[in-house]
Parts: sequence; C-alpha cells; structure tokens
Amino acid sequence: MPTFCRHNRLFAECPICSKGTVLDQSRPAPRRRAAAHKAAGGPRESRGPFVSAGPYDGAELRLERVPGGLRLASWRGGQIERTAPVLAAADVPSLLAEAVATGLLPNGDAAALPQAEGAFGVSPGRSGELRDELRVERLDADRIRVARWIMRPNRGWELQEAPVMLPAKRFLEALAASRGPAR
Repeated sequence: MPTFCRHNRLFAECPICSKGTVLDQSRPAPRRRAAAHKAAGGPRESRGPFVSAGPYDGAELRLERVPGGLRLASWRGGQIERTAPVLAAADVPSLLAEAVATGLLPNGDAAALPQAEGAFGVSPGRSGELRDELRVERLDADRIRVARWIMRPNRGWELQEAPVMLPAKRFLEALAASRGPAR
C-alpha cells in the first residue's frame, strides 16, 4: 500500500482517503465483549437452583436446573468437569428427595423415588438420528455412574464422558428402572 495518497498526505492522516477504513480516526474503536472474556477466564458459577452430593475425591456432584431440563455434573474448584458423574449409590435417594423438596423435580414425580436404588437402569431416547440411552450403572459395590451412551452406526454403544443434560423425566426413568440386580 502506498504511504502517500493522491492529496500528497500520509494515507493514515488524510481525512478523505482514510475515511471508512481502519485508519479513520473519527471511527469509534471496536468494542470487545467483556462477558465472553470474563466467562472464558474466570470460574463459572451455577446460577440456577441445584442440589448437591459429595464431595467425591474433592469433586462436588450437582443436579441443577438448566434450559430444557436438568444437568448432573461434577464440579471441582468452581469448574465443571468433563466426565460422566460418579456418585455413591446410597446418596441417590437423598439427592432426589432434596431435588423434590427444592422444586427441581415436580412433586408428582416423587412416586419414583422409593424405587431408585442405583443398581442398573436405562432410559432410551434419541439424539438426532442416533439412539441414545441414559444409563445408571453400578461400578462397584458402593458407586454408580450416571452417563449417556450413544449408538454409533458400525461401532456400537459409546460412552459420552460429559455431564448429563436431559429432561427430568429421563433421569427419573433411568433411576426408577435401576431397581433390581446389577447386570
């Protein structure tokens, strides 16, 4: 780019030639979105209602209301972890009872609570074109994992190592179906 314009001025200082370009001094500076920067750099906080269990190896497990349903996730140091939540099987009934008491789950769904023992349960659904399942699986005598599994064509079922976000009905179906012997 030439240094001088046709008006024999520096291009950056010419009010005619620099008009409408990034060199225009009368143009306001572009504004940065402070919210995006703050969210990326600082710890995230839970804004909605939630109930918690734990700590499990230093992580707190939260069942919280999010747009479209509930999220079950592990939180460590103010940050959400990208793992499938694992909790003590004995904590499931008290976590759900507390969720009903705080209004996360409707009172009509409380009938499923006595059945939720955490042995094994499945709530089938769809994830776009793919089948998915919310599974409550016993990992050992004391712990269960609540995770989404997706059926990938030609590969089979695949565990999603991520927090579970689904409608409350799906959580209750899986937990209610968990009554019975471990598979």
